[in-house]
Amino acid sequence: MQSKDDTRSLNVLLHAVFFASGVTTILIGQVLPILSERFALNDLEAGYFFPSQFSGSLFGTYLTNWFGKNRKFAHATLIGCLLMAVGMLLMNAGSFAICLAGFAVNGIGIGLTLPSINMLVLEMNPLRSASALNILNFCWGAGAIACKPFVDFVGQGHIAAPTMVLAVVLLIFAALMYRLPSGTESAHAATLADERDVPIWITKLAWVLAVFNFVHVGFESGIGGWLTTYTERVEGEARVTLISPTFLYFLFFVIGRGVAPVFFRYLSENLMLLVSLVLILAGMVVTLTAENVFQLSIGASISGFGTSSIFPTTVSRFGRVFGPSAARRATPLFICGTLGSAATTWLIGFLSNKMSDLRSGMYVLAASVVVLLLLQVGLMLWGLKSPTAIASET
Repeated sequence: MQSKDDTRSLNVLLHAVFFASGVTTILIGQVLPILSERFALNDLEAGYFFPSQFSGSLFGTYLTNWFGKNRKFAHATLIGCLLMAVGMLLMNAGSFAICLAGFAVNGIGIGLTLPSINMLVLEMNPLRSASALNILNFCWGAGAIACKPFVDFVGQGHIAAPTMVLAVVLLIFAALMYRLPSGTESAHAATLADERDVPIWITKLAWVLAVFNFVHVGFESGIGGWLTTYTERVEGEARVTLISPTFLYFLFFVIGRGVAPVFFRYLSENLMLLVSLVLILAGMVVTLTAENVFQLSIGASISGFGTSSIFPTTVSRFGRVFGPSAARRATPLFICGTLGSAATTWLIGFLSNKMSDLRSGMYVLAASVVVLLLLQVGLMLWGLKSPTAIASET
């Protein structure tokens, strides 16, 4: 039997790794202008970095299916840390192809790490999953908010120093994961062994939730990946390095996740999601009509606050509907999210290059929010059934 100290150590380490994963996930958007200048890329060519990272993430997410079935999410997290460290180092290559490979390797690490940690925390907190996942993803957001200032002030226009620092930190986390007692994860997974398996991926509801995740994670990746470049294109404004729209987007993203547990005392999951989506849409209207960085900052702040609780609430809703054991059968949910990331970020770059206007590409994000609102209203009208009801229908 594992001690409370072992459980506490695992919990703290998972949150620390999630913070670092927030930095490595968002790094692509912050270094995109630097890499575009280094390799003389247009928007379409710069957009290749996104499919590279997200294709790697897709593969890593697929691998978590095996790790989950074998109660080895902790092992997946360890390997993910190692791969992210290797990816950081490869990004410094003078070859465009090797740099792309670096983002792909980083993506594999992200794909292994993020779903694994989400599922571990979901299993460790079956009675307060929404709050626990919002706190966990608060740490991811804290990493994301630290990313741009970190790159600006450590890198000073280059990516070597930031990536080296991140590589060292990730290697330390991998070593700490390796030193955890081997049975720590199994102790939590065993508590779910007697739970009745509920058919998931033969139900329409599961795929509707997966489509919701496809669109939303695509939106998150799209705005996180292109907002820094979009800010530099706003008419009459120079590059902003500290209190930038990107910084404010992730600042309010983090604030939103920090206060989400309070809102959940008064709002249901469905109402929370609906209010959040309305906020995002309002923020995108301001963002897309902004004529200066001040207006853009307001729009980014509103969008960040609205976006904050949607992903963890979506994961919590999936676990609530299909039961805690669904954590180890949620791979398609995360794969759809990764596919959404790749599709949305690439489409923004494609339309920007086609129209010679990045603002035109950013309209993809507004369209994504409209689709999410329609899906959420449909889910509320449809009603989410209990695992027992779903099982009785199959």
